[in-house]
This record gives sequence, structure tokens and C-alpha cells, in this order.
Amino acid sequence: MPDTPLRFDHLALPVYDVARTYHFYTEVLQLPLVDALSGDDWGGKPWLMMFFGTASGQLLALCALQGARPPGPDGLPSEVRHFAFSVASSTVQEQWKARLRHHGIAFSEEDHGRQHSLYFSDPNGIVLEITTPASAPQLQPDAHAAQRVQRWIAALGGGGAIAQK
Repeated sequence: MPDTPLRFDHLALPVYDVARTYHFYTEVLQLPLVDALSGDDWGGKPWLMMFFGTASGQLLALCALQGARPPGPDGLPSEVRHFAFSVASSTVQEQWKARLRHHGIAFSEEDHGRQHSLYFSDPNGIVLEITTPASAPQLQPDAHAAQRVQRWIAALGGGGAIAQK
């Protein structure tokens, strides 16, 4: 692993239906609810934050704000924003496919070469992935990756943002 002072701790995402979200993450995904906090003023709204644990020790913080509405479509493919869980083997992934079917959760599959993935959405439209095998645990900086980023930036005139038409 590169020498970096940063370690991933948690991911915080907004949710809009607490009952369905709680059921989905505890019953369908079988993640333990390890904490819940609430208050009466986050941006002027009462709020609830549910913390779900993962096998690797990081947390998923799902935040509900009273009266908040999901954002409208932005023209991006839905799966461009997603987060991925990994499982140890294709056998375990097959068990997840059966579990998703049992709960009536629609999913798609993609073969990424080294990895195979299932994609599906939670009750809030958050796209999730279950992939196998896990990404390499000993990540190292890749000069070729940096070159691909630099080519992208140069091709777009130095800014790196895709121009709006």
C-alpha cells in the first residue's frame, strides 16, 4: 500500500425512506446497524443518521432529513454513482444472486475481465455493486493510470471537465 496518511472511514449518503432503507440494509444486505444518531437541525431539518457496519470495519452512514426529496435526473447513467461490496468467491456471489431474487431485487451482471459484478439499487435509488474477487489489497500507484488522466485533461483543453452543449 502506498504511504498515505488517509484511511477510508465511512461513506455518508442521503436517504428518503427510512423504513424501507432500514429493512433493505438489515434484512436484504444483512448489515448490522451499529449506531443511530438524530437531531433537530441539520440545514434547518430534523435528521436521523443510521450507521451500518461492514466486514472490513468501515461504516455506511445513511442520512435522512425530514422533508428532503430525491434530486431530479441529471442525465448521467445511474450506475456512474455507486459503491461496491466484494465477496470472496463466485460461489458466494451466486448466493447473493439467489438472495436478491428471493427479496424481489432486480439486478444486472457485468463481466469486467478479472472481476464479475452484480448491480442493483436500494430503495432510494442508490446503486450498489457486489463484485468478486475483491480489488487488489496491495494497491500501488500506477504511472500508466496517471498518464491516462493527463491525456484526458489535455484532450479537453486542460480543464478536464466535459463541456456542456
